[in-house]
Amino acid sequence: MNNNEIFKKLRVALQLRDDQIVEILELVNFRISKGEIGNIFRQEDHPKFMECGDQILRNFLNGLVIHLRGTKENPKNAKEVISANAKEVTKKVAEDKTSKPISKDKPKGEFKPKSSFKPKTGAQKTAPKVQVVEKINFKNGKKKKD
Repeated sequence: MNNNEIFKKLRVALQLRDDQIVEILELVNFRISKGEIGNIFRQEDHPKFMECGDQILRNFLNGLVIHLRGTKENPKNAKEVISANAKEVTKKVAEDKTSKPISKDKPKGEFKPKSSFKPKTGAQKTAPKVQVVEKINFKNGKKKKD
């Protein structure tokens, strides 16, 4: 089992998103972008796959301890933090489902054209378009043989 697999399992078990992982790593002054986190979680055969080094995993675990337990000055209960995170994830999933309502029950209303709509008549003619840019022939590349 390598560092990438351990990191993936921790992410799934704790229901962490990429931005939360970045915040956890910033608790121990380790800066990494969300894109790099995404590259760590890719399949090994993907061209942008990134190996999770010992330093990244070590800093993540140290940050996770601070995130879950808190500091000596401001201690936290780990179970409360995990349950709050789980509620946030389920709330976000519920919002995603409600943001895209699928209304099969309600029939759609009849089409009503706007009263201000007036069809164009042939009497009104617009001015011809003025070319802003001249036509230019670009001669890039190899010359063609005729």
